[in-house]
Amino acid sequence: MKKIDIHAHLTAFPEYCPPDPNNNQRFLTADELLSMYDELGIERGVILPITSPDGELVVLSNESAAYLAGKYPDRLSWFCNVDPRAMENTSASRIGYLLEWYKSLGAKGVGEFTSNLYADDPLTDHLLDICGELDMPVLIHIAPKFGGYYGMIDDLGLPRIEKELRLHPKLKIIGHSQFFWSEISADNSDEIRGSYPSGKIVEGRIAKLMREYPNLYCDLSAGSGANAMMRDPEYAVSFMTEFADRIYYGCDICAATNRHQYIFRDFLDGLYDSSALPKDVYEKIVRKNAEKLLGLQ
Repeated sequence: MKKIDIHAHLTAFPEYCPPDPNNNQRFLTADELLSMYDELGIERGVILPITSPDGELVVLSNESAAYLAGKYPDRLSWFCNVDPRAMENTSASRIGYLLEWYKSLGAKGVGEFTSNLYADDPLTDHLLDICGELDMPVLIHIAPKFGGYYGMIDDLGLPRIEKELRLHPKLKIIGHSQFFWSEISADNSDEIRGSYPSGKIVEGRIAKLMREYPNLYCDLSAGSGANAMMRDPEYAVSFMTEFADRIYYGCDICAATNRHQYIFRDFLDGLYDSSALPKDVYEKIVRKNAEKLLGLQ
């Protein structure tokens, strides 16, 4: 089955996109990403703009995402992104105007949320409330503290995200990053939550939150999602089977040299080929859940 990647970043203007000084790699163009998709067996990707400056090398605009999705309609969809600090965001402001505008252009959700604000900051809370009212899911990157990071800030155990899940039951929140996926195991700690923990998993906060809050979803992209599944394949099968309707396959390819997406593709396909992962579970995760989210069914 051809996959759908819930987590893609692209540049429409490679000649102007600064390369990362650490590896001299820039974000991929659509043609470069689609060539990689053909190798990976991916039919479609969801472009996630990056509009917040926190900890970022480059901003990827909503306009570019809409342009690229329109240029490759059979291969690309898009989310929009709105920083909670835009338009003097208050309960009386019209920040919802931006979300309504981008939704009218075809944006299927909001993300990747990388603003370095607390999950329960009034600015964040107001934006999430509007997203819930507009039925626009939000894909979030979790960070551990203010400053030196990008992402929505939460503490060990994700208490602030839990608060938002409870306050906004109509809002689909899609979790992502090391600081999210380390919570899959109860042995998480402040010392390891930003890394790629190894070893057998003892059921942690994510499963408990998923059971209590049906509006929590998961993004398997990047090394963080891949590591959470690959560190304990037996638990991964159990986790994916229980929450099959709320898990999305993703890549998060940020440079041509990235290889995590091939390793995880082989792992996931291997579980299916060996019959460890049931066919219906596999199909929901790699494609059908995203089809439903994007209105492609």
